[in-house]
Amino acid sequence: MPNKAIIHSDNAPEAIGTYSQAVKVGDTVYLSGQIPLIAESMTMVDGDFAAQAHQVFKNLASVCEAANGSLQDIVKLNIYLTDLSNFPIVNEVMGQYFEQPYPARAAIGISQLPKDALIEADGIMVV
Repeated sequence: MPNKAIIHSDNAPEAIGTYSQAVKVGDTVYLSGQIPLIAESMTMVDGDFAAQAHQVFKNLASVCEAANGSLQDIVKLNIYLTDLSNFPIVNEVMGQYFEQPYPARAAIGISQLPKDALIEADGIMVV
Protein backbone atom coordinates (compact mmCIF):
# COMPACT_ATOMS: atom_id res chain seq x y z
CA MET A 1 0.00 0.00 0.00
CA PRO A 2 1.48 3.37 -0.98
CA ASN A 3 1.92 5.98 1.71
CA LYS A 4 -0.99 8.27 2.26
CA ALA A 5 -0.48 11.96 2.81
CA ILE A 6 -2.96 14.36 4.35
CA ILE A 7 -3.46 17.50 2.26
CA HIS A 8 -4.30 20.80 3.95
CA SER A 9 -4.80 24.33 2.67
CA ASP A 10 -5.21 27.39 4.87
CA ASN A 11 -7.01 28.95 1.87
CA ALA A 12 -9.88 26.47 2.12
CA PRO A 13 -12.27 26.00 5.05
CA GLU A 14 -11.09 23.91 7.96
CA ALA A 15 -12.72 20.51 8.22
CA ILE A 16 -15.91 20.77 10.28
CA GLY A 17 -15.95 17.12 11.19
CA THR A 18 -13.82 14.01 11.40
CA TYR A 19 -12.23 14.24 7.95
CA SER A 20 -9.30 15.78 6.07
CA GLN A 21 -9.58 18.33 3.25
CA ALA A 22 -7.94 15.74 0.99
CA VAL A 23 -5.90 12.56 1.14
CA LYS A 24 -3.21 11.66 -1.39
CA VAL A 25 -2.35 8.03 -2.10
CA GLY A 26 0.24 7.55 -4.82
CA ASP A 27 -0.64 10.04 -7.54
CA THR A 28 -4.35 10.11 -6.70
CA VAL A 29 -5.87 12.80 -4.47
CA TYR A 30 -9.30 12.26 -2.92
CA LEU A 31 -10.89 15.65 -2.32
CA SER A 32 -13.43 15.97 0.48
CA GLY A 33 -16.65 17.83 -0.16
CA GLN A 34 -16.48 21.61 -0.11
CA ILE A 35 -19.42 23.81 0.72
CA PRO A 36 -19.45 27.60 0.17
CA LEU A 37 -17.65 28.57 3.36
CA ILE A 38 -15.15 31.41 3.37
CA ALA A 39 -11.91 30.02 4.83
CA GLU A 40 -10.92 33.11 6.82
CA SER A 41 -14.23 33.49 8.65
CA MET A 42 -15.71 29.99 8.34
CA THR A 43 -19.00 31.65 7.40
CA MET A 44 -21.15 31.04 4.35
CA VAL A 45 -20.53 33.31 1.37
CA ASP A 46 -23.18 36.00 0.88
CA GLY A 47 -25.27 35.91 -2.25
CA ASP A 48 -27.28 33.67 -4.48
CA PHE A 49 -26.69 30.15 -5.76
CA ALA A 50 -24.09 31.32 -8.30
CA ALA A 51 -22.07 32.98 -5.52
CA GLN A 52 -22.18 29.71 -3.56
CA ALA A 53 -21.07 27.72 -6.60
CA HIS A 54 -18.13 30.08 -7.22
CA GLN A 55 -17.01 29.72 -3.58
CA VAL A 56 -17.20 25.92 -3.77
CA PHE A 57 -14.94 25.85 -6.84
CA LYS A 58 -12.54 28.35 -5.24
CA ASN A 59 -12.33 26.12 -2.17
CA LEU A 60 -11.72 23.02 -4.27
CA ALA A 61 -9.04 24.89 -6.25
CA SER A 62 -7.23 25.81 -3.02
CA VAL A 63 -7.10 22.19 -1.89
CA CYS A 64 -5.97 21.07 -5.36
CA GLU A 65 -3.13 23.62 -5.24
CA ALA A 66 -2.08 22.38 -1.79
CA ALA A 67 -1.71 18.94 -3.41
CA ASN A 68 0.43 20.42 -6.22
CA GLY A 69 -2.40 20.20 -8.72
CA SER A 70 -5.25 22.24 -10.13
CA LEU A 71 -8.92 21.89 -10.95
CA GLN A 72 -7.80 20.70 -14.40
CA ASP A 73 -6.31 17.60 -12.74
CA ILE A 74 -9.70 16.47 -11.39
CA VAL A 75 -10.79 13.31 -13.19
CA LYS A 76 -14.09 12.77 -11.34
CA LEU A 77 -16.29 15.49 -9.88
CA ASN A 78 -19.43 15.00 -7.82
CA ILE A 79 -21.78 17.94 -7.33
CA TYR A 80 -24.61 17.82 -4.81
CA LEU A 81 -27.52 20.24 -5.23
CA THR A 82 -30.48 20.89 -2.95
CA ASP A 83 -32.41 22.16 -6.00
CA LEU A 84 -31.78 20.55 -9.39
CA SER A 85 -33.26 23.61 -11.12
CA ASN A 86 -29.84 25.18 -10.41
CA PHE A 87 -28.21 22.68 -12.80
CA PRO A 88 -27.82 25.22 -15.66
CA ILE A 89 -26.13 27.68 -13.28
CA VAL A 90 -23.70 24.95 -12.18
CA ASN A 91 -22.76 24.37 -15.81
CA GLU A 92 -22.25 28.10 -16.39
CA VAL A 93 -20.11 28.59 -13.27
CA MET A 94 -18.17 25.37 -13.79
CA GLY A 95 -17.29 26.55 -17.30
CA GLN A 96 -15.42 29.47 -15.72
CA TYR A 97 -13.16 27.12 -13.72
CA PHE A 98 -12.67 24.11 -16.01
CA GLU A 99 -11.42 23.72 -19.57
CA GLN A 100 -11.93 20.84 -21.97
CA PRO A 101 -11.42 17.99 -21.60
CA TYR A 102 -13.82 18.19 -18.65
CA PRO A 103 -13.75 15.67 -15.79
CA ALA A 104 -16.28 12.90 -15.49
CA ARG A 105 -19.10 14.29 -13.38
CA ALA A 106 -22.27 13.50 -11.49
CA ALA A 107 -24.85 16.06 -10.38
CA ILE A 108 -26.99 14.69 -7.60
CA GLY A 109 -30.13 16.18 -6.08
CA ILE A 110 -30.29 15.85 -2.31
CA SER A 111 -32.55 17.22 0.41
CA GLN A 112 -30.06 19.03 2.66
CA LEU A 113 -26.39 19.97 3.04
CA PRO A 114 -24.32 21.11 6.04
CA LYS A 115 -24.96 24.70 7.15
CA ASP A 116 -27.93 24.83 4.72
CA ALA A 117 -25.59 25.18 1.75
CA LEU A 118 -27.22 24.95 -1.67
CA ILE A 119 -24.24 23.14 -3.25
CA GLU A 120 -21.34 20.88 -2.31
CA ALA A 121 -18.69 19.30 -4.52
CA ASP A 122 -16.01 16.67 -4.07
CA GLY A 123 -13.73 14.93 -6.47
CA ILE A 124 -10.79 12.75 -7.36
CA MET A 125 -7.65 14.31 -8.82
CA VAL A 126 -4.61 12.67 -10.39
CA VAL A 127 -1.30 14.57 -10.22
